[in-house]
Amino acid sequence: MTKQKSPLFERLLMFVAWISGVLVSLSVGYAMINGPLTLPSFLGGNFVSKIVGWIVIVTTFLSVLLSFFRK
Repeated sequence: MTKQKSPLFERLLMFVAWISGVLVSLSVGYAMINGPLTLPSFLGGNFVSKIVGWIVIVTTFLSVLLSFFRK
């Protein structure tokens, strides 16, 4: 006989995975904007890193907002 996980436990794990993904995305975007994380010069260097960092932050906030409206 297999032990089944409760729906509450599964939802909690999904929420923890979702919130950690949001935090990692925001951390990466912030690091790309402020300079600790940059692209190589042949890919555009610091200037392109700042643009990509803002794209990551904006799309992360947009996905958070859309997830609240979905519920």
